[in-house]
Amino acid sequence: MIRFTLALVLVSSNAVAASAESVTVAVAANFTAVAEDLAKNFAAESGHEVKLSFGATGQLYAQISQGAPFKVFLAADVERPQKAMAEGLAVKGSFFVYAQGRLTLYGPGRDMHDGKAQLAGDFGRLAIADPETAPYGAAAVETLKALGLYEKVQRSIVEGENISQTLQFVDTGNAELGFVAASQVLGKADQWLVPPDLHAPIAQGAVLLEAGRSNPAARAFLAYLRSEEAMKTIEAAGYAVP
Repeated sequence: MIRFTLALVLVSSNAVAASAESVTVAVAANFTAVAEDLAKNFAAESGHEVKLSFGATGQLYAQISQGAPFKVFLAADVERPQKAMAEGLAVKGSFFVYAQGRLTLYGPGRDMHDGKAQLAGDFGRLAIADPETAPYGAAAVETLKALGLYEKVQRSIVEGENISQTLQFVDTGNAELGFVAASQVLGKADQWLVPPDLHAPIAQGAVLLEAGRSNPAARAFLAYLRSEEAMKTIEAAGYAVP
């Protein structure tokens, strides 16, 4: 009986190893830390390997449209995943919103209880992500315009290629203030969480790309994102889950 049980375990292990696949995922830069956690947990549970590539949503979409071999696209908006389906780059019906992001104004060492006052006050540089390619950058511009401060601060704006570089500008002192993802500065006191009515919702969409249509790891990873375990991880990182 002992020999039979051991044999079963060995056969099962070999079967998992044989069925393990690799999936390459294009991920919006704001989702970096939580994506790494999710990929690690998914790999441990499934045996599949996850390779993550980070960048601004617009940049990633440009790479996808030019034939980059990504299997899954986790964007920071819903427009580009839906556009990918419309243009035949993604599997129709595979789209869903995996997270709802929040924008925050981050100012290390400053009293950030009144973000509008900080923006109207004395500072040298304000960092935002490129609004043409990064949804968080577009939300930052919308916020400034809603507050009536865009013209005032426009010359002080420095743009990061993505939201990760935007945070680096602030952390390194190259900008005193920066609009970043709330998930990037979770738990820090020196930030002002932007009221959601000042900009369009930052709904983040996921989609299965055509290159991943027949990839079991790609489909399994997307299914995992909708699991209770994954949703708890996403919420703990500062996002809302639809």
